[in-house]
Amino acid sequence: MPDGARASVAVLISGAGTNMAALLYASRAADCPFELVLVAANNPDAPGLRLAEAEGVATFALSHKGMARAEHDAAMDTAIRASGAQYVALAGYMRILTPEFVSGWQGRMINIHPSLLPLYQGLKTHQRALDAGDSHGGCTVHLVTTELDDGPTLGQTRVAILPGDTAETLATRVLIAEHQLYPRCLAKLIRGDRALG
Repeated sequence: MPDGARASVAVLISGAGTNMAALLYASRAADCPFELVLVAANNPDAPGLRLAEAEGVATFALSHKGMARAEHDAAMDTAIRASGAQYVALAGYMRILTPEFVSGWQGRMINIHPSLLPLYQGLKTHQRALDAGDSHGGCTVHLVTTELDDGPTLGQTRVAILPGDTAETLATRVLIAEHQLYPRCLAKLIRGDRALG
């Protein structure tokens, strides 16, 4: 990659795309090592697609309904590769990916998860932290592997649980932390790859 060139990133979403927006606006900084070249969704009605379009980022949408998982993943992969993306960032993409898709982006696909992994893989993370009496919730950015929410950690942010917190109030604060952590970890991964290359 030439000096000064930015790494191309595709972001996969299923809904509002607030973490996609955090990555997008972080990429506007002069010293950011990445740019978004595609926002793709398995939900054609995902609000994040409208935001990406308004901000001038190419979009791709393909509903997974009625499609075999492997067929849908292959179509998403084709769109991502056609965009020229070198990295994939999952941002609220509510699909379990096939091993074939994951292996094709090994070391270059990251995800953000709303817990302090390895605690609370999967769903309902905030309620599980509250039920356990934890002092903190938080979020983790990790490399994606074929095991759900189990790849090497790139960064974490702890978020204090307050008296009277509900899953919703905790989720609101964790989301703020996510928006800070995700762009930093993606930039760190890309800069590290450049150092290796």
